[in-house]
Amino acid sequence: MQREQISVFDMFKIGIGPSSSHTLGPWRAAQQFVQSLEQQRVLPIVQQVKILLYGSLAKTGHGHGTDIAILLGLSGDDPVTFEVDQVTPKIEHIKSSHQLILGGVLPVSFYAEEDLMFLFNESLPYHPNAVTFQAFLNTGKAVSETYYSIGGGFVVKEGDSGQSKTEVDLPFPIDTAADLLHWCIKTGLRISEVVAENELAWRSEQETRTGALNIFRALKECIYRGCHTTGQLPGGLNVARRAAKLNAKLIGNNKYSNYDEWVAAIRNTGDSFKNTLDWVSCFALAVNEENASFGRVVTAPTNGAAGVIPAVLQYYIAFCDGNTDQKIINFLFTASEIGSIFKKGATISAAMGGCQAEIGVSSAMAAAALTECMGGTQRQVLMAAEIAMEHHLGLTCDPIGGLVQVPCIERNTMGAIKAITASQLALQSNPEKAKVSLDAVVKTMWQTALDMNSKYKETSDGGLAINIPISLPEC
Repeated sequence: MQREQISVFDMFKIGIGPSSSHTLGPWRAAQQFVQSLEQQRVLPIVQQVKILLYGSLAKTGHGHGTDIAILLGLSGDDPVTFEVDQVTPKIEHIKSSHQLILGGVLPVSFYAEEDLMFLFNESLPYHPNAVTFQAFLNTGKAVSETYYSIGGGFVVKEGDSGQSKTEVDLPFPIDTAADLLHWCIKTGLRISEVVAENELAWRSEQETRTGALNIFRALKECIYRGCHTTGQLPGGLNVARRAAKLNAKLIGNNKYSNYDEWVAAIRNTGDSFKNTLDWVSCFALAVNEENASFGRVVTAPTNGAAGVIPAVLQYYIAFCDGNTDQKIINFLFTASEIGSIFKKGATISAAMGGCQAEIGVSSAMAAAALTECMGGTQRQVLMAAEIAMEHHLGLTCDPIGGLVQVPCIERNTMGAIKAITASQLALQSNPEKAKVSLDAVVKTMWQTALDMNSKYKETSDGGLAINIPISLPEC
């Protein structure tokens, strides 16, 4: 597998749901194509654009909003700042007016039925998530570029190395869990401290701290919003939101008017096992219901698995005295390093590895982060990550109707609970006696991904996706 330098802000990206590989990635690819046209100085003479979607992007593109993301990206909009309540109106205007404002500056004729093609039976060899952009110029020539959305919002242009950042001199280069443990033993640093030192190679300590707290702000706003929004999820499955109703039931008569007061009210409901379990499920449901509704979320490390890490972090904040900036930063740092190890040694793309690559990785990240924050040793942290992934191996990705709703939303609750269980097991264990290392489980996960039938890799061609009778509206 290709090695790369991965920052905290590569693993955690603010964007719009429902999918990092099928929404955020294609959105970024569309933006990059427009930038390429500008760099080639041909943007002003573009007369028409066509988009070709291949493989998994074609098969589940409608359900994941791939077409919507691409049109917004081509229009010059950014997923970090674009107002989520403007998604539907803008797309409806593009389709009804038959006009796309390329890069936000150049009006071009655009007929979605003809110019945006879903090639359901065609795939490209590099990765199942492929999109080709074609720009036809008034000179009679054309510009064509192909991009691959490789999971977690990461995008690779065909012919490029995939290294999106300038290479830096990291004080602690890490490709494997063994590398990470080596540096921890040599320096005596905790995993979050090793990460903090590496981040200094890209930016100042204050910039990293501000960025991490900005990630947390997006996470907590997503949880809070999801716990207070009712109705049905879009897409035609008519799935009812559950987080708000569960929040109201659990919170009882406790009053609050903002996030901080809400956290205090949650603590007042008690810390019994049943109550804590219900709250963790509520947190995860809230995030993924927002994700399924084209809400603002954070890839953690993907959108489909976006609820696991926030749910475990919120558990740590509400029930384990983790409500300080530094503890939250340490949590995010540790989680990001575990995620990067999986990305380097295997994959975080469900289209490549099934849901083990999303929920499994996010559960391992959350388990590791919680373990360090609860006082675990570096070896216990790696043990927790291994336990969490070991019990997600082989998990398939089979979204019904190509929507990130069933079984995806509930899988986030299960991933969060498994993360907490893995952490507790590691904290009560001697890692010196562990039979399976984190690197061994990363290798096993990748081998499992290679062996997994393609119909279980985010295509909606197998599993629950073909065994649950549904009737979706025509796209």
